[in-house]
Amino acid sequence: MTVETLIIENEAALAGLAARLAPLLKRGDVLTLKGDLGAGKTAFARALIRTLAGESVDVPSPTFTLVQVYDFPSFSVYHFDLYRLEGKEIDILELGWDDARRDGVCLVEWPERLGALLPQDRLEIAINFHKSNETVREIALKPFGAWMARAAMERAAEKELS
Repeated sequence: MTVETLIIENEAALAGLAARLAPLLKRGDVLTLKGDLGAGKTAFARALIRTLAGESVDVPSPTFTLVQVYDFPSFSVYHFDLYRLEGKEIDILELGWDDARRDGVCLVEWPERLGALLPQDRLEIAINFHKSNETVREIALKPFGAWMARAAMERAAEKELS
């Protein structure tokens, strides 16, 4: 399994990563956002959603609502923050998990709370503080399932362009 690790200097660079990833998304995709509390999971999701919107839209953290939905022409984005869940699958299902997986793109903060519902096909994005500086982040992109083939195709296309 190929893991790509990046060092991100600031929140603007994190937004740039989200902007590069946004056009690759399609209905049924799941991005899981893991990492340190306060490291930038919500900031990444906010930048990705704003890129898809093509404008600066209000993107509140779903910490209290647990899920926020954003409708776009090609698909809806379901931004889940599962931090406050007790880890019960029934709670996640009641949030519309099955519909979100079928009809849109899912951004999931605290994906370990999904338990057995964690999909095999996903792109895991781990965002953690870097030991060198509190503003620097280490980002690890780890594809699972169908995302592995997509990542390989993306790397091949990049090599052709170089």
